[in-house]
Amino acid sequence: MKRIKAACIRQTLCFTPKEDVERTYALKLLKEGVKKYKAQLERIGTKHKIISEEEQSDGSVLIEIIKQYNSSPVGDYLK
Repeated sequence: MKRIKAACIRQTLCFTPKEDVERTYALKLLKEGVKKYKAQLERIGTKHKIISEEEQSDGSVLIEIIKQYNSSPVGDYLK
């Protein structure tokens, strides 16, 4: 029998501005989307660690994150 002792997933997420709306409004929506994503992680109790968050020249935001995989224990991944 095998059991998961610890598991996390490392992701690079790219939040991009909508193209069919005015640029200032699109950037505002993008920032709200990033904020909502982070709040959702907190709200549902997903253990996570943001490695980096960078705004690109086109306004998109890249987030590199390590987060809990499903409800598995995280072990030493998030130290």
